[in-house]
Amino acid sequence: MATQLQPGGFNPTVIRKKDITYSSIVAFFAWMFSVYDYILFGTLLPVMAIEFKWTTAYSARIVTFVSVGIFIISLLVGPMIDTLGRKKSMVITTVFAALSSLLTALTFSPIYLVLVRSLSGMGYAEQAVNTTYLSEIYNEKERGFLYSFVQGGWPIGVLFASLMTALTLNAVGWRGVFAIAVFPAVIIVILSFKLKESPRFEAMQHARKLIKAERHAEAKEFGEKYGVAVDKIQKFTFGQLFASDIRRQTISVSLAFLLNWFACQTFLVLGTTILVQGKGITFTNSLFMLVFSNALSYVGYIVLGWIGDRVGRRGTCAVSWLLAGVSYGFMVLWAQSIVAVTITYSLGLFFLIGSYSAFFSYIAESFPTRIRGTASAFVNSMGPLGAIIGSAIFSVIVGATSNNVILGAVASGVVPLLLSGLMILAARKIKPGTSLEDIST
Repeated sequence: MATQLQPGGFNPTVIRKKDITYSSIVAFFAWMFSVYDYILFGTLLPVMAIEFKWTTAYSARIVTFVSVGIFIISLLVGPMIDTLGRKKSMVITTVFAALSSLLTALTFSPIYLVLVRSLSGMGYAEQAVNTTYLSEIYNEKERGFLYSFVQGGWPIGVLFASLMTALTLNAVGWRGVFAIAVFPAVIIVILSFKLKESPRFEAMQHARKLIKAERHAEAKEFGEKYGVAVDKIQKFTFGQLFASDIRRQTISVSLAFLLNWFACQTFLVLGTTILVQGKGITFTNSLFMLVFSNALSYVGYIVLGWIGDRVGRRGTCAVSWLLAGVSYGFMVLWAQSIVAVTITYSLGLFFLIGSYSAFFSYIAESFPTRIRGTASAFVNSMGPLGAIIGSAIFSVIVGATSNNVILGAVASGVVPLLLSGLMILAARKIKPGTSLEDIST
């Protein structure tokens, strides 16, 4: 029996300027506090290791297993975005970020820790939700620039995690620091309920309802009007990523981001190791450099997001990553003074992650609405996978060369970063200011 569907036209949600402002603010804080939870684990792991008497090598294995869990969980978010919707997905991912923090505070064993920290993959996937949702409500001429303010929640979240740890660790312990992280996430969840759903997702859902009601002719006509490929919206979303018309784009941007995250792991996560052991910078000065460079990288998001809107995002990412590779290469191989190291490290971070405002906007416009969430989450999941491989390369080379941190940084960071800048050029070129439906359906 055909599903009953009430007659009448399609009435999508009207998105006004105030709605876009509200959505941007909520998305920014959702991403910031997801990053806060994500970074908090790495920041507090040494303190946890002391309490549980874990060696450095054992802690590293825990991090590896957690990264695998995050990779798996973040993959699952994609179909959820394209099935349940952008708004609901933002609520769900933020809930799991809060849950991850709360359960981490109750840690009693390594296996338990790996399981609960894997849930932070939902928080990490907040990036994919934001990318999908905001790209569908932003004006195509300012998509990257507007998104840059939200994507900049990464360095703000990193700085906030460091600040909160410094202020509260002695008073409440590492368990208390994780517990405190729950409260801002809960506030974001409450605010998320007032978000308006993306009209593009609503159009896709309406087409699905028409098909389910067996009104196929009407569905086809509706799809042609609203840019919905009705013959594909019922198909498995992961399978569509590798269809003949999309396969090259999926592979190109995924490999580019995978290689890029080798460098993120090397110069962000292992940054203090390289600065202290490789360049002879004191630990205190290395922390100052990390704070300064992360603050500068927020400017990078805005500047490179604006440039991407005008000259094209693919080219912006390619040039930025090549410049980042050159900057880091100069830092590890030639820079000697603290001033030279600070400048080259900061420039590297400016171009490396500052370009993500352009990159994630590029991902969103590279794929049709029916699989935009799945594609964003799939590409995003290459991050933790790249972190695992990057760490492995760094560890193997440092171990095989009598702690040659410089060589390890070149092999696991500089070279992959330069390759990522070349790999993104294998993806399609998209003219700035093109509407999503004109790019792909």
